Amino acid sequence: QVQLVESGGGLVQAGGSLRLSCAASGRTLSSYAMAWFRQAPGKEREFVASITWNGGTTYYADSVKGRFTISRDNAKNTVYLQMNSLKPEDTAIYACAADKIPGRIPTVARQIDYWGQGTQVTVSS
Repeated sequence: QVQLVESGGGLVQAGGSLRLSCAASGRTLSSYAMAWFRQAPGKEREFVASITWNGGTTYYADSVKGRFTISRDNAKNTVYLQMNSLKPEDTAIYACAADKIPGRIPTVARQIDYWGQGTQVTVSS
């Protein structure tokens, strides 16, 4: 199976940057589309960004487009989320996720087959 472990979360000032990493163990990620989701207190889980298995196509939620960048390094079995110009409303638990369906780029939680445990990102004013 696939195990996903996030790292890189923490506390940052508004306007600052963080880079999240998602390291996979078990089966290689090379054939999986990957995504990041987030969930803020009292809110439902929200899609953030997705990337195809070969990194050729990316897709972003409107709320993060132009500020966040998703990337992957299949040789290292790792997916990244670079977050710039952070805002207090970005505060949430961020989780990486894998979609096993060939050719699909996931954008909703029901498309996800494997989840990481999540890492906390807090943006202060």
